Amino acid sequence: MGNKLKNFVLLALFVALIVLLGFTPLGLIPLGFINVTILCVPVIIGTLFMGWKSGLILGLAFGLTSFISALIKPSALVATLMGASPLCVAVMSILPRLCVPLSAWGVYSLLKKKHENIAVSVAAVAGSLTNTVLYLGLMLLFYVLCGIDATSVLALIGGTALIAGSCEAAVAAIICTPILAALRRVSGGKKARKPVEDASQTEDASANQISE
Repeated sequence: MGNKLKNFVLLALFVALIVLLGFTPLGLIPLGFINVTILCVPVIIGTLFMGWKSGLILGLAFGLTSFISALIKPSALVATLMGASPLCVAVMSILPRLCVPLSAWGVYSLLKKKHENIAVSVAAVAGSLTNTVLYLGLMLLFYVLCGIDATSVLALIGGTALIAGSCEAAVAAIICTPILAALRRVSGGKKARKPVEDASQTEDASANQISE
């Protein structure tokens, strides 16, 4: 029960952090034509610390925050698409963010046995690039499907993917590794390397054995 409560509190804190960053210049940096984001960082850290199931909740929080932000103050590229189809903007805002924890967790699971810190850094880069590629890719796709002239923004989207995407990935790799290491030390050293949700499952299994 203790691990479940801990998982819930941590999840709530991560969601609150995502919302805070999402509605301040700290998390969504407006460049006029598009917004650069570091919101994938708490999603990736939470995923690697608590597991992919909790990560999906954080990814959903990221997506909903992004969509609400697009409704309130859209960038130039998003505003054009919003006028044609708000549904497309909703899908574009949410779907890529649900893929971020899956990508980060998958890469981390493959590499963690070889080197922990490298696994975290590569997973952070993978999660961040997943967000960039899917978000901008869907934006371009929806431009075409909605009959909006995409040729005029193709270079802009490509430049954003290259410049902003690489910067976001670098920031994620630099920030995620030390923060995740600090969280694990606070939570009990090497034992904390197992995701909280896995630990709660182990605790439940032990409780069932005792009751039998």
